[in-house]
This record gives sequence, C-alpha cells and structure tokens, in this order.
Amino acid sequence: MNTTALIVIDVQESFRQREAWNRIDTPDIDERIARLVDHARAAGRDVIWVLHAEPGSGGEFDPELGHVRLLPGLKPEPGELTVTKTSHNAFTTTNLAQQLVERGTREVVITGIRTEQCCETTARVASDLGYEVRFVLDATATDPLPLWDGAGELTAAQVKERTAAALHGRFAEVVTIEQVLAS
Repeated sequence: MNTTALIVIDVQESFRQREAWNRIDTPDIDERIARLVDHARAAGRDVIWVLHAEPGSGGEFDPELGHVRLLPGLKPEPGELTVTKTSHNAFTTTNLAQQLVERGTREVVITGIRTEQCCETTARVASDLGYEVRFVLDATATDPLPLWDGAGELTAAQVKERTAAALHGRFAEVVTIEQVLAS
C-alpha cells in the first residue's frame, strides 16, 4: 500500500480570470503540476484534486460562473478524489482527512495556487493532523502581496521565501519538483 498522496490545490480557471494573474510568478503552473501528477501516478500514489468555491459570491470562484474547474491539461483519472473547499485549507470544509485515513496516507505532497494562502494553510493543518508534509515550493504559484501598512509590497519571490522559511523544519520539508521526481 502506498502511503503518499499528491495534493493539488486550486490549480483552477478562477485564478486566470483575476487581474492578479498578470503578475503570477509561475504562469506555467499547470505544466509543473502535470509533471508531478505523472510521477505520482507512475509510482502508484494517490492524486487528490482540490478546488476552491465561493457559492453565491458572483465572483471568479462562484461555481455558477463556470470557472471552478481545473486548468486545461489537468484532469483527474477514474478513482482520483476531487474535493471542493470553501475555506483556505483543504481540510476544514471537506472530508479530506477522512479520505486520507481510509487510504492509509501518512505523507502528503502539497502543490498548487497560492503559495502563502491555501497551500501553506493546508500544509500547516496537515502537519497538525500528524502527516509528514512535503511542500513543493516551485510547484506553487503566487503573485506580489501588498504590505499590511500600505508601504509597498512583497514580490512573489519574497512571498515564497517567507513561506519556505516559515514551513521548513516546523510544518513541512520544503522541496523542489526535481527532488520529488528523484524520489
């Protein structure tokens, strides 16, 4: 039994509909994720797809508008779990934890959009739930963030460095795509 699951978070059309997509640091996130998905499938690992929805919001994440779907080229195979969340992390508003327990999962590999938001939050919760967490930094995407005091912004690279520093050795092992592919 394989005990590792690749969790693909929010790699969905909703983000491409936002103005911020013009500043995304990895516009090829779908290609990066596809490499990891192919590797996980070849290794017999679970691939779990997570989508974010905000029903009734009228925005990009409102399922009624049709953007709550994976980016082109990414598609679950039969038997792969897809969950739809309404919170920042993939656990609170889904049955993901139950599904991982039923599958015997002990390690999760986190990828997706946005590095510091849904991906980081999911990694922290997974760690708190007792999972070994690998956070694939270069298989996440984000855009610059305004500073809280309005005095500038963090670049996407700075956001990722902050996330990596906060997670590594505390909540996750921060790794690269190449490290995952070599394992």
